[in-house]
Amino acid sequence: MHLLYLDDSGSSGNTDEKYIVLGGISLYETQAFHITKAIDEIAKSIDPKNPIEFHASEILARRSAPWNKMTREDVRGIVKSLLRIITNSADSTYAFACAIHKASFSNVDPLKLAFEDISKRFDLYLKRVNTEGSNQRGLLILDESSHETTLQNLAIDFRNVGTQWGTVKYLADIPLFVDSKASRLVQLADHVAYAVFKRYNHGDSQYFDIIASKFYSNDNIIHGLAHKHPNMNMQCMCIACYSRRLSNSHSEE
Repeated sequence: MHLLYLDDSGSSGNTDEKYIVLGGISLYETQAFHITKAIDEIAKSIDPKNPIEFHASEILARRSAPWNKMTREDVRGIVKSLLRIITNSADSTYAFACAIHKASFSNVDPLKLAFEDISKRFDLYLKRVNTEGSNQRGLLILDESSHETTLQNLAIDFRNVGTQWGTVKYLADIPLFVDSKASRLVQLADHVAYAVFKRYNHGDSQYFDIIASKFYSNDNIIHGLAHKHPNMNMQCMCIACYSRRLSNSHSEE
């Protein structure tokens, strides 16, 4: 079983934010223990007596304990250390994310669009895994939120009817929603979504660059990252847009 842990960053209703991002980390089931242990070790180094929940925006805001006792560089270092766990993990661990330019899709729920996009990308990844001799299914695991019922129903529709890119075939069940306090992997997904959000919404790539090499790719195309901005993609130099544009130019030669 391959697990894709997801969380969102940004708000659909916040007009000060241009993007909303859904992102996270995909891993084979046996890797969950080792990555969780690595995150626990970072938590213990901060406070061995009290449990710590990691949320990137809260850490960097430094408004609550234990973050309010740390310097700006200290909290940035913690977020980067968590992201490096992904970078240093097994080759079968990948990042996935979809960044939606909200103004370009004002007639749809941007989070639903991102969820549809990632579900299909994860399904295509599982298809490749299965063609290589494995018999694997996937499961989406998300933080509990007000979107729970909507996204579960959407996933059922994906299996029965399909997405705009075709039917989703390799998901074992509807998404599982969990309390982020109980899942280190959902907390790590939060950091992936935040890193991508900072890259596209603020042009700040210091966190994104750490995990850039871990986005799922095949045939030199970054399939694990989508940048949805139809008015910009022909000029955008982000790794998602550029890899697709470069691939198209080679196919025309």
